[in-house]
Amino acid sequence: MTNAAVHGVADLGDPHIYQTADRYRMWEKLVAENRAVWSAPGTSPGGFWSVFSHQACSELLAPNAPFTSEYGMMIGFDRDHPDKAGGRMLVVSEGSWHNQLRRLIAPFLSRASAQSLSAFVHREVAEILRRLRNGGSSTESTATGQDIASLVGSRLPAAVVCELLGIPASDRDLVVGLTNHAFGGKEPAFADMEPSEAHTQILSYFVDVIERRRADPGDDLVTALLADESLNDSEILINCDNVLIGGNETTRHAVTGCFHALAENPEILPALRAEPALIPAAVEEILRWASPAMHVLRVSTRPTVVAGQEIDEGVAVVAWLPAANRDPGVFPSPSELRLDRHPNRHLAFGHGLHHCLGAALARAELTALLEALADALDGVEPLAEPQWMSVNQVQGYRTLPVVLHWR
Repeated sequence: MTNAAVHGVADLGDPHIYQTADRYRMWEKLVAENRAVWSAPGTSPGGFWSVFSHQACSELLAPNAPFTSEYGMMIGFDRDHPDKAGGRMLVVSEGSWHNQLRRLIAPFLSRASAQSLSAFVHREVAEILRRLRNGGSSTESTATGQDIASLVGSRLPAAVVCELLGIPASDRDLVVGLTNHAFGGKEPAFADMEPSEAHTQILSYFVDVIERRRADPGDDLVTALLADESLNDSEILINCDNVLIGGNETTRHAVTGCFHALAENPEILPALRAEPALIPAAVEEILRWASPAMHVLRVSTRPTVVAGQEIDEGVAVVAWLPAANRDPGVFPSPSELRLDRHPNRHLAFGHGLHHCLGAALARAELTALLEALADALDGVEPLAEPQWMSVNQVQGYRTLPVVLHWR
């Protein structure tokens, strides 16, 4: 294998290259070339191949593709450096164990669950808008605007996932802070704690939650996992960690992405207000356009070919979802946010057997938010370009300063 540098970048896992909008131009070029790119050992000890087109990413993640998630699903893991949770946690498991975990967890993240939580979600959205109208806090607002990334982003998904896990509202800020650190990458704001330490503290927190639920069962996910005697405490802990981080980290950036989309496309808000039936299409298009989940990694289980590249057995291959979601062969004028885009076969929630279980909940949250914003706002005025987090797992907003014009 040879190292194919892209725009002078030898390692596509380097989080710093995703801090600017230059990444879109890089992805545009790579999608057009429709080839696999090798990143030498660096952020990943064994190196990895990357694919970018919608077709190549879909093929990599397809149900019958000769790839596995059991060694890990993020850059840094591979066959020789596996995720310790591999084969035990839902997102990094396969086969019958994956199916068993899915049967236990899926009902809490399903469309039916989203419908049952509708009143709760709308109350949380109303509270978020109340805070925004009142100016937020002194650390999240300025005299001229508000930072949506810090004031709004995590509050709605955190409220929902904590409700599912039976975490009291008084602990939300604690667990959200820990998930931020777990996915913080090279962010200066999270430099006081390593991601591994954040995960350790999350697991420690759930030890207490499990003991409380053993003594006092509820109707939450932790109680459901405890009821299955085939799961030990370690497996319950890591799957609670999975649901907590998965339910918060990408959705928070989709929430912020809604405000970014409205700020960049001022015609959308009045269109949604005039025709609320457009809101589901707006949700899908914002998910495609913002594409919060950055990459998904798989390891080949036999020699195969992806994007014309021969891949040996046991090699890591990464699908870059934002690149696939701006593939002009599938999405004409991909940088434009269009409410009439149909079909919209975006990969924001992944693809295949590991398609995001929380997709229905995320859609419900974004739908409730857009409904409320269309009713409450005349417009969202950008104050500056968003600043992006130095991470490779998510397209994460560090800041999104705006002025909200209330009706």
